[in-house]
Amino acid sequence: MRLDVDAAMGRALELATAAQEWGDTPIGAVVLGPDGAVLAEAANEREKRGDPTAHAEVLALRAAAQVHGDGWRLTGCTLVVTLEPCTMCAGATVLSRVDRVVYGADDPKAGAAGSLWDVVRDRRLNHRPEVTAGVRAEESATLLRAFFRAQRGL
Repeated sequence: MRLDVDAAMGRALELATAAQEWGDTPIGAVVLGPDGAVLAEAANEREKRGDPTAHAEVLALRAAAQVHGDGWRLTGCTLVVTLEPCTMCAGATVLSRVDRVVYGADDPKAGAAGSLWDVVRDRRLNHRPEVTAGVRAEESATLLRAFFRAQRGL
């Protein structure tokens, strides 16, 4: 299935919504191949797996690497994610050689694609993906705010 970025973000939002079913923060990610075909998708599964590295981005990148390229290079691919990647996910994105990162809501507390840090565009690194921020940002932010309000009993 081929998706444009807006449709891919819509799918990432669906995945994010589903993550709440098992108590995870609602973040979803989709990896598109160079031709726009969906290579992989995932939602946060830290709570589900008991794994601090089971962020949606990392899970989606791992799955995409199994079906594209030489086993780990995701050259020509786009990572679409509902929330700005953290330092771990931004690092994984750089190391996987993704060409483009598209995200919804900014993360001023932990974002590493321009908000707090800018790992993905750090000139000291050998790969710097293009970044597009703010795609369906309000939908992503609304989902996250509602989740954290419910977690805090507000």
